[in-house]
Amino acid sequence: MNDTFDDLHVQLEQLKTEHRDLDDVIARLILDPAPDRLQLQRLKKRKLLLKDQIAKLESGSIPDIIA
Repeated sequence: MNDTFDDLHVQLEQLKTEHRDLDDVIARLILDPAPDRLQLQRLKKRKLLLKDQIAKLESGSIPDIIA
């Protein structure tokens, strides 16, 4: 089970890294005087998808506490 937890941790870190990278790309595109709006929209959509995946993994990796 420890391997599964390690795999999830690695996957979570990869998703967080991609999310941060998209932040940087989006910020640079916004500074462009004539940004490609379609590309910007796609990147923002991908970023939201990553955020949802991160939240799902994080909520699933927290063990349930039996009261």
